[in-house]
Amino acid sequence: MRTRIVIADDHPIVLDGLVQLFTGEKDFDVVARCSTGDEALAALRRVRPEVAILDIRMPGVSGMELLRNVYNEGLPTRVVLLTAEIGDEAVVEAVRLGVAGIVLKEMAPRVLLQSVRAVAAGEKWLDDGAMRRALDKMLRREAGLADAVRVLTPRELEVVKMVATGLRNKQIADRLTITEGTVKIHLHSIYQKLGVSGRVELSIYAREKSLV
Repeated sequence: MRTRIVIADDHPIVLDGLVQLFTGEKDFDVVARCSTGDEALAALRRVRPEVAILDIRMPGVSGMELLRNVYNEGLPTRVVLLTAEIGDEAVVEAVRLGVAGIVLKEMAPRVLLQSVRAVAAGEKWLDDGAMRRALDKMLRREAGLADAVRVLTPRELEVVKMVATGLRNKQIADRLTITEGTVKIHLHSIYQKLGVSGRVELSIYAREKSLV
């Protein structure tokens, strides 16, 4: 049985090369070629292919956003993200969203074919180095979050994350629809509970615990 695939990449030369690669194989059927994320999403909803090969960075709807749609809409398509590079955060999110494969564009065409065949067979194909880093980050974040939740209220945890991203008291107050005075009260409580002396130490704590 031929595996139906949708291919999406906003670079015409790359897209042509991918389509030629898969149409030259007897076990694949390219049912849609897309140059934008919007086109790809429409094809995934209409055709519901077994596998989608998506460029992670496309104008408009990106490959990561398409993966979110597949996850949220419960589409049966297994997603392979194709990328020149990918950060740990993106790998973490992709894994949480059920990505079936992540392949670097620098890999040989045979590796991409091998990965898509594995994915079509129900297996996962993820770069070992990226996976190790991502899983380590996920574990540290979950452990850090568990530590913080034990001593902080949900609102205090929100404030910690905002401080760690560089927001000032007024910005935090605006985001949370509270007064600056209330933000200061929260910070005073947070400093006492975590044993830190100020914003800098709090930001360091948040990063060490992978809360941001």
